[in-house]
Amino acid sequence: MNLSIKQTTAIDYLEDQQTNVILYGGGAGGGKSMLGAYWVLKQCLKYPKTRYVIGRSRLKNLKETTLRSLFEVCQMQGLIANVDFTYNETKSLITIHKTKSEILLKDMFHYPSDPNFDSLGSMEITGAFIDEATEITPMAYNVIQSRMRYNLDNHGLTPKLLMTCNPSKGWIYSEFYKKFKDGTLENNKQFVQSLVTDNPNISKHYIKQLQQLDIINQKRLLFGDWEYSDNDSQLYSIDALNDMFTNTFVSSVGEKCISVDVARFGRDKSVICLWNNWRVEQIKTLDKNSIDELAQIVDSMAKEHNVQRSNIVADSDGVGGGFVDILKGSKSFVNNARALNNENYRNLKTQCYYKFAEKVMNGQIFINTNDETLKQQIIMEFEMVKQHDIDKDNKLSITPKDKIKQLLGRSPDIADALIMRMFLELNKTKILYFG
Repeated sequence: MNLSIKQTTAIDYLEDQQTNVILYGGGAGGGKSMLGAYWVLKQCLKYPKTRYVIGRSRLKNLKETTLRSLFEVCQMQGLIANVDFTYNETKSLITIHKTKSEILLKDMFHYPSDPNFDSLGSMEITGAFIDEATEITPMAYNVIQSRMRYNLDNHGLTPKLLMTCNPSKGWIYSEFYKKFKDGTLENNKQFVQSLVTDNPNISKHYIKQLQQLDIINQKRLLFGDWEYSDNDSQLYSIDALNDMFTNTFVSSVGEKCISVDVARFGRDKSVICLWNNWRVEQIKTLDKNSIDELAQIVDSMAKEHNVQRSNIVADSDGVGGGFVDILKGSKSFVNNARALNNENYRNLKTQCYYKFAEKVMNGQIFINTNDETLKQQIIMEFEMVKQHDIDKDNKLSITPKDKIKQLLGRSPDIADALIMRMFLELNKTKILYFG
């Protein structure tokens, strides 16, 4: 296989004794999947009885794309299926016959039913390649690194994780690209940007296809621009979202509040946020509690932290109405209710998302947590909320929840709980109309 200059640079990092994590990519067509497939196969052929993981957010997508790249590399190297290697589709396992090395294909999606990735069990691996790394969570990233210990010492190997991706705003941007740009990337990590123009094997027709994309995706996929912006529709910038977790200067002087997103039918978690003025001091997620149990937990938290009932708000859609009935005096949040003060929003929920965005963008929100997975969940949820098409009544609107769920693979429950705090603030200034 003929490697490009950028692929060769990445291989150098993958073979040194210092680097543990390599992020490769920054544009479409830069040879990301081929690099990962080549490196994993090379390691399995060179070092007997090693075990490597090839992972992606969804196993189905991995088998339809990345696995094809692996088989293509096998063919380039003269390896014959069922002679030199065996692919067990049921077990998602490839075995190299000569060296008895293994390649495991893994689903890395963060399922609510498996929040700690227990599905990976006590698996031990030598190294890993994660394709389209922006689709996985920091928890998946940390878990896969913790599993890299298999036969390393026997071969004098350093644990290596190769990740590939296209530019995207999220934890990869914060943890890799931004640090790389600022010169603060840790010594054991490397970033190699490879564009379509760095790949001598790419078709000219493919480049023309990229040139015909909309301007935002041209910036991302053709030019590898991590600083791309769709500000025309963004409510929350990535920098302001990250700042929420470092805005320690936000005053704690003010009222204490609790906002609650109540689990609906078909969902498995409720979210409780404890506020001290505009500081979020605690975020609690609860598995499949009854409404009575949830109300008891919130009531106990309110008594412990001296939160008045009138400063407790919960969504009353679906089963949430029962929660407000139990905690008499708490406020009811109806997502599709009319916007307060006769303001030009599609509904109350939209109004609160817009108003909360103003707070975030002005650095007026602090979320007190060291949980990196929770941080990224919050950032991803808010990042998905954008200005949507103005409705038929010319009222401001946001991305429909169904679309957000589709993009995230889950409901934006934490964001929904956080923005309800805005309702308590707006309710103070609600204009009363007398007829």
